[in-house]
Amino acid sequence: MDDKLKIRYVVSTVLVCVVLFAGFTATVSAQEPSVAAKPETNVKSSGRDPFKKFEPARRVKSALAKLEPPSIQVRIDRYRAQKLAAANAHVSPPKPTTALLLNEMQVTGIFHTPRGWSAMVEATPFNPKLSYVIYPGENFFDGQLVAIEEGRLVFRRDIVWNDGRREKSVEIKPLRQPSPVEAMTAAKAAPASAPATETEKPAAPVKQ
Repeated sequence: MDDKLKIRYVVSTVLVCVVLFAGFTATVSAQEPSVAAKPETNVKSSGRDPFKKFEPARRVKSALAKLEPPSIQVRIDRYRAQKLAAANAHVSPPKPTTALLLNEMQVTGIFHTPRGWSAMVEATPFNPKLSYVIYPGENFFDGQLVAIEEGRLVFRRDIVWNDGRREKSVEIKPLRQPSPVEAMTAAKAAPASAPATETEKPAAPVKQ
C-alpha cells in the first residue's frame, strides 16, 4: 500500500507541474504580440554632447557705419513725387533744396530783407548751377538751416547709422569769397554800370 501511495503522489506532482508549465507557456505566448506590436521610438540626436556644458550661440555684431545718402537722381525723383503729391493735395510743395545735401551747395551771398536775414546758395551738382534764396528753418536732405549770421550759415546735420541710430551735429558754412577772376570781373563791371554824370551845359548868353 505504501508503494501505491508513493506512485500516486509522484504522478500527481508530475501532472501539477505539467499543468503549471502549460499555463506559463500560454501566458508568455499571449504577451509576446503586444510587446512586438509596440513600435520603437527613435530618439533623434541633437548633435550636441550631453555631457558638455551648454553655451548659447554668439551673435556676430555687424560693423557700425554711416548710411550713405542716395544718388542725386534718386533724390530728384523723390522730390518730384513729393511735389506732385502736394499739388494733388492742394498744399504748398517742398522747396528744391530738400533734395540737396549740405555739402552740395555753396553760400554765395547773405542779405538783410524785410523778412529778416536770408542767404543765396548755389547748387553744385547741376550744370549750369542753380541758385536758391533760403531762410532760417529751410530743410535739406541731411539737415536744416538753423541761423544766418554775418558771413556764415549755421546748419544742423543729421547723421544716420546702419543700426537705426540718429545723431545731430552742427555744421558751419562760411560765405564763399570771390576768386581773383571774379573780383576783377566785378571791378571792371562796376564803372560800366555806374550812372553817367551830367555834362556841363554851356552858360546861356546874357541878354543885353
